[in-house]
Amino acid sequence: MKSPDAIVIGAGIAGASCALALTNAGLTVLVLDRGPVAGGTTGAGEGNILVSDKDPGPELTLALRSRDLWFDMQSDVGDHFELEAKGGIVVARHDEKPLKDFAAKQRAAGVDVQEVGDRELHELEPFLTPEITSGVFYPQDSQCQPMLAAAHVLRAVRLRGGQVITGATVKAIDTSGGRVQGVQSDKGNFSSPIIINATGTWAGDIATMAGSHLPIAPRKGFILVTAPAPKLIHHKVYDSDYVANVASSDADLQTSTVVEGTRAGTILIGASRERIGFDGRMNVDILRRLAAQATSLFPILRDIQLLRAYRGFRPYAPDHLPVIGEDSLIQGLWHSAGHEGAGIGLAPGSAHLITAQIIGKTPFMDPAPFSPKRFQAGAA
Repeated sequence: MKSPDAIVIGAGIAGASCALALTNAGLTVLVLDRGPVAGGTTGAGEGNILVSDKDPGPELTLALRSRDLWFDMQSDVGDHFELEAKGGIVVARHDEKPLKDFAAKQRAAGVDVQEVGDRELHELEPFLTPEITSGVFYPQDSQCQPMLAAAHVLRAVRLRGGQVITGATVKAIDTSGGRVQGVQSDKGNFSSPIIINATGTWAGDIATMAGSHLPIAPRKGFILVTAPAPKLIHHKVYDSDYVANVASSDADLQTSTVVEGTRAGTILIGASRERIGFDGRMNVDILRRLAAQATSLFPILRDIQLLRAYRGFRPYAPDHLPVIGEDSLIQGLWHSAGHEGAGIGLAPGSAHLITAQIIGKTPFMDPAPFSPKRFQAGAA
């Protein structure tokens, strides 16, 4: 496939979702990735598909639509990636007023929000510490296995006429007259009038390669994984300060308690955030802090064996909104990047926004707040 209708750079869930949406719209698609499928941020993700952590505004609108598109994608591709509407529970250890005020704003914006008292909270999560007596339940929060999702979505793309080439490093973006013409890679050169940059934390490098600019930076995080256990955690449960940490622009280390079970029986524990570049070193002090926070929320976890820990890099944009849309400097170059920790949840919605604009249909929402133009005014 030397001249596809569109080239997607990146075989994580953002790129896979774009490839599927474009393929289903009738375009021939080539996917290139310098590593394996889901070898970057997607492979280090928890699989969160959340509406509970987003302020009313464009990102929440995108999240609500994208959450539903995940289940549409499951119907399209097949039930292969552990997609589950498990629901989320947010608790406050001290002052509950900010949590309840936030929930009220989300309810007014169309989110399914249910405040729960002591009895109902502990029916939902029997092993939650009795020190917490109320919370907010979000039935729409969901989870998937993101590596399986990317793999099966790209398998569907192949079966429908697309091509996926892994281990293919893009060396150059061909442009002429301010428009993309194709890419040069170590697995061959390919021409196309449409290129989708879905390379996560490296999206800024691809933009620069094409002669444009995106200020995407890595934001490091750790996850602990327990050995398989009986079903102890029934929902995604997290402290209300998690929302503040997600929205923070502070480069220093921040941690907040996030605990959830998986269909395989393992329990995932997070979450940490810090901007220290691509420093991949393990930090045992952070792991200890995450473990202590989790066991204070669920004391029963003290008896569960820790299996492993891993780290990944979230693609951080300075204003905490994803970058979705056509580049303002290079025609035909589209971006689906900068989603930070929400990339898995927002991937299908981002893909549909891009695809609608490419094929000339009206998008399901105004894409302007996500436009790359906000970072490219005056850039050369």
